[in-house]
Amino acid sequence: MKKHAWICLVGAAITCSQAAAAAALDPAPNYPIRPIRMIVPAPPGGSLDVVGRPVAASLGEALGQQIVVDNRAGGGTVIGTQLAANAPADGYTLFAAAPSLVINPTTRPGLPYDAVKDFKPITQIAFQPYVLVTNPKVPVRDVREFIALASERPDTLNFGSTGVGSGSHLAGELFKFMTHTRPQHVSYKGMGPAVVDVIGGQTQFIFGSVLAVVPHMRSGRLRGLGVSSERRSASLPALPTIAEAGVPGYGTVSWCGMLVPSGVPDAIVAKLNADINTVIARADMRERFLTDGAEPAGGSSADFGRLIGDEIVKWRKVIKAADIRID
Repeated sequence: MKKHAWICLVGAAITCSQAAAAAALDPAPNYPIRPIRMIVPAPPGGSLDVVGRPVAASLGEALGQQIVVDNRAGGGTVIGTQLAANAPADGYTLFAAAPSLVINPTTRPGLPYDAVKDFKPITQIAFQPYVLVTNPKVPVRDVREFIALASERPDTLNFGSTGVGSGSHLAGELFKFMTHTRPQHVSYKGMGPAVVDVIGGQTQFIFGSVLAVVPHMRSGRLRGLGVSSERRSASLPALPTIAEAGVPGYGTVSWCGMLVPSGVPDAIVAKLNADINTVIARADMRERFLTDGAEPAGGSSADFGRLIGDEIVKWRKVIKAADIRID
């Protein structure tokens, strides 16, 4: 072999090796080449939208392409979820999901999509605990006293929620299930009116969002008994968890996570996972989440996939025990 040809072969080998190394560092080197759509199956201004928008803006900067938020509310998030499930599997449609993704398969039989098979999880973005609060006239000071009162007065205490099958409703049903008590559920069209009726005494308690109830706890119009998360909330560090305050094993949160249609290449999922985790780990993003009563989550695609699977099983048991159905 001539010397010149040998040098060319060596050079080609080095180039291929460098290209392989670059590909290993960036598994999707040509993605994205155009703007990306992020479907939010809820109206603007809701908790899912409030968490999703700043992440979309920062992720777009990291990717070098604009991410356009597309709010598709309706049908208890079914409309937006179906749209995302049927989108092209090319990485140019992201889906911001909430717990309704894991609740609807049981409360709404015959969904036009499969919550597990039709999506690939990217990562959990954030979570927000519920806060168990009572009207101050309810004669209890902590979770154990509250359970005792609910046991003494079956079917007489009422709790509000943001609707049948909502996260706040199921937080209450899980509490009933684990404490063997029988408070009665009252459905409202939103957290605002539900909280107002607890303050007014029409209902006695609620599992409310941090943002909705903390101002009223500070003013004395609501009494906080515990947070629903497995560990104490960064927004309310002095308030015990419900698990440590009297219901061992209790735990539920409202969460937000990012998914894509199931056929999206794993390399793109890996790239999005890495970039989103970097974005939500920033100090400014954490502060923004905390302002809205949420905390950053993060983790691997597999972690988020396990959460989705576990929550489907968990809520199926509670929903069937409470005989919750949405026609």
